[in-house]
Amino acid sequence: MRVLALLLTLFAGVAAAEEPLQGFAWLAGDWELRSERAAVEERWLPPAGHTMLGLSRTVAKGETVEFEFLRLEARPDGVFYVAQPGGKPPVDFKWNGKSATEAVFENPQHDFPKRISYTRNADGSVKARVDGGAGSPKAQEFLYKPRR
Repeated sequence: MRVLALLLTLFAGVAAAEEPLQGFAWLAGDWELRSERAAVEERWLPPAGHTMLGLSRTVAKGETVEFEFLRLEARPDGVFYVAQPGGKPPVDFKWNGKSATEAVFENPQHDFPKRISYTRNADGSVKARVDGGAGSPKAQEFLYKPRR
């Protein structure tokens, strides 16, 4: 009985613990962008254990031409978007904490991008944007729709 009581106490504590990434839960799911040239897929697991895990793949002419491993991590010093394009070493971008419908992550020391953002749109789509930071004309946008 003591073991059962201990387990119930532990599980109650886990259930009661607040997930710091819950505000990003809208990003969880399967997203896609299709054009005549390529299909881009991005998938995010829901928040758990202070992380969200994601991956991205671009397929053109039947071949994978790009892929990326992604993470959102809640750390003592903030929330970070961690990108690993092509499996390269991870690069951290810190959340600026300014909006509930837009998640903006910045790393002014990185070459490109310096800023990565995701915006939740009213129609259920998500816009992802990478750019060179404030005032930079260099940018790419991706309008993802829920994958069916």
